[in-house]
Amino acid sequence: MRIAIAGADGRMGRMLIEAVLDAADLTLTVALDRKDSPCIGQDAGAFLGQDTGVTVTDNLDALAGADCLIDFTRPEGTLKHLDVCIKHHVKCVIGTTGFNEQGKQAIQAASQKTAVVFAPNMSVGVNVTLKLIDLAAKLLNSGYDVEVFEAHHRNKVDAPSGTALIMGETVANAWGKQLEDIADWARHGETGPRQTGQIGFSSVRGGDIVGDHTVYFCGIGERIEITHRSSSRTTYAQGSLRAARYLARKEFGLFDMQDVLST
Repeated sequence: MRIAIAGADGRMGRMLIEAVLDAADLTLTVALDRKDSPCIGQDAGAFLGQDTGVTVTDNLDALAGADCLIDFTRPEGTLKHLDVCIKHHVKCVIGTTGFNEQGKQAIQAASQKTAVVFAPNMSVGVNVTLKLIDLAAKLLNSGYDVEVFEAHHRNKVDAPSGTALIMGETVANAWGKQLEDIADWARHGETGPRQTGQIGFSSVRGGDIVGDHTVYFCGIGERIEITHRSSSRTTYAQGSLRAARYLARKEFGLFDMQDVLST
């Protein structure tokens, strides 16, 4: 399977390139980055001291040489890449976060023309954690206050994280609610007593934290915490490759990591 990587010079992009090069059943054929990237024109494996024969480019039409693009960039860039994927009949794994509703609708529309896995977190462990959160929320649907905490590195630009949002949505769905109707995004000043049935969110940004997420179910006299901590982006990379392999059997449609893990 011929793989393209977007954001080739970023932390995640480099991790993905290394993972693809180590995979016997996958071939790196395209490495994309922005026009002002210092790695344009360099070999995609230069940071590893390897000669891959794939030159980092800003020419999106290079995607014609790939079967699947893996993209962990920014919403505006991902949507531009997705348009080119449709043009060249390329499948797409999207790990980018921070999409607004219009962006999500654009991904939904694109999935009618090509196959897309769209998930805020590609980690297998995180997606198992979501299953546990769903079970807990169904069993603890009264008498417990829910709080979602997340922490990431200082360079992350969106908050709450996409993973925190899907955790909140998992709880809300288990309660038969819409997250936007019961989310408490921030607290400051004299907020008054906590409202029953709300889901609170809090975020930390600092240092090089890869990603910590905890959902608290706080009752009277007890507290249940469901936590996932990432110490390396390797888990995201390996989950992304698993998603790409899943798409090899799909022509079009929108899928998530729960779909990928069910096979």
